[in-house]
Amino acid sequence: MTSSPTPAPIGLRTLTDGGQRPADVARDIAGFLAEAQTSLDLALYDVRFETDAGALVLAALLAAVQRGIRVRLLYNVAHPGPIPVPPPPETAPDAIEALPVETRGIAGVPDLMHHKFVVRDGASVWTGSTNWTDDSWSRQENVIVTLDAHEIAYAYSLAFEQLWTSGTVEHTGDVEPRPQDVDGARVRAWFCPEYGEALSHRIAKHIGKARERIRIASPVLTSGPILGTLVEVVNESRCDLAGVVDDTQVDQVFQQWRTNGVSEWKVPLLRRVIEGAPWSGKVSVPWTPASVHDFMHAKVVVADDTCFVGSFNLSRSGERNAENVLELRDAALADRLAAYIDAVRERYPAATPPG
Repeated sequence: MTSSPTPAPIGLRTLTDGGQRPADVARDIAGFLAEAQTSLDLALYDVRFETDAGALVLAALLAAVQRGIRVRLLYNVAHPGPIPVPPPPETAPDAIEALPVETRGIAGVPDLMHHKFVVRDGASVWTGSTNWTDDSWSRQENVIVTLDAHEIAYAYSLAFEQLWTSGTVEHTGDVEPRPQDVDGARVRAWFCPEYGEALSHRIAKHIGKARERIRIASPVLTSGPILGTLVEVVNESRCDLAGVVDDTQVDQVFQQWRTNGVSEWKVPLLRRVIEGAPWSGKVSVPWTPASVHDFMHAKVVVADDTCFVGSFNLSRSGERNAENVLELRDAALADRLAAYIDAVRERYPAATPPG
């Protein structure tokens, strides 16, 4: 299943495992880049231009440079991996540094530059959960959002400049999540790490307020505020709750919690959430450098008519990374994303916490 982009000013595209070819997504990205008039600022956790599909995007970037567009690229480096979430990037720093564009590597130790966004001409944004790799474009569940909105683009530009200037993740994302009206939708842009804890509490608040539906797609669920609120929803049968996780990564998280002792208190909470509501789990291939990277990678929360979409796993580590999330209050967008999550859920068996 895949859906075509929605017309601007807010565009939405959803990806599924096997639902589209890498070249299909690459052409859409290239089209977004091709409309640049003055500038392209890219913050990408995982990016590979060495494939046939990647070459389509690279050609669009090089064409922009030839037109006199200023192109700057931030990317994550020195991720120690492997860890359950997120898997290490495939980015080859030497290949990135060889490009005829301005680049800046951001040290991914201990916290990651986990963004996947582009700001075009300071006026439009491409963002979501989708890395720029063939597996991300064809073998993972992902969401892409585009917006034509100066105020939201300005917020992304501020977050970009903080990373570009500092070269580190710490203390970036210091951008107030001010609400803006975009084509009838109420939109806020959230950035971590400075607003990481506030974002988790914001998502938990909307989950707690929901009375009609809650739909969640996230590789894992490890954020304390979100887990605690989900337990309340499950115990009180408060509303229609369902979701999908990456079952392989959830099992790895349980194992990690039990061995490190620090987060072991979360084990019964996560077990109660998964066993107390209909959750599906994708059994992905455990990460290795040479394996297929077919993770359940979408990061979406729908709570009644409000949705949260971006690069942010619902995790404690996500609060500390450089992440971005769009909060969108719009019934039609929420309906589409809830339907997407339900369609993904139908493809996979029930999630099964380890015994």
